[in-house]
Amino acid sequence: MLSNTDHLAGYRITESLDVARGSTVRARNIGRDFFAGLKNLVGGEIEEYTRLMADSREQAIRRMIADAEDLGADAVLNVRFTTSMVMQGCAEILAYGTAVKIEKI
Repeated sequence: MLSNTDHLAGYRITESLDVARGSTVRARNIGRDFFAGLKNLVGGEIEEYTRLMADSREQAIRRMIADAEDLGADAVLNVRFTTSMVMQGCAEILAYGTAVKIEKI
């Protein structure tokens, strides 16, 4: 289970394990940059980059879940995302949260 809150309704946290994290680093490519440049002239959403970031977030989430499973967690609470530029045209997406063991109340 994943939640951006510090609790889950109907469950009790029995153990807080560690921070679970997952990240990916993605770079733009010349094809996306070309179409993005054209879109920049007329305005509007740059759909190529929107898809790139959405795919990156999903991969970071999957890696965070795998990290939580390695820790023996039942859930990850306080899930957050952050992004940072690694170099020109290249960004890291990080998903992180608190890996916990839970039980149904």
